[in-house]
Amino acid sequence: MNLLLALISSVLFGTGVYMLLRRSLVKVIIGLALLSHAANLIIFTIGRNIKGKPAFIDKASSSITEPFADPLPQALILTAIVISFGAIAYAIVLYKRAYQITQTEDMDCLISTDEFKEEV
Repeated sequence: MNLLLALISSVLFGTGVYMLLRRSLVKVIIGLALLSHAANLIIFTIGRNIKGKPAFIDKASSSITEPFADPLPQALILTAIVISFGAIAYAIVLYKRAYQITQTEDMDCLISTDEFKEEV
């Protein structure tokens, strides 16, 4: 199972980096989303999730006994999901505004420092 998750996360990372290197701004946003999903999957894999074992200590026991699930990676993933959602939403809004002004999504055209006159 861990091998499958490692392969999936490496494919997501590779695809995300490939999409980040494209000229289209939409592909860059998709690459950003793929990278965040790959990072979440790696954190999930590292968390030693054990099927059927809770992430807390039973009231009857006085210490932690193996095997147990670590709740910290799960909390980190939830935080990362919220942060990546906000970053992607912000990138989409920036893309929409840049497209309204420049009428193109090509990254080479967005490098120019010329100011565009906006029709109001």
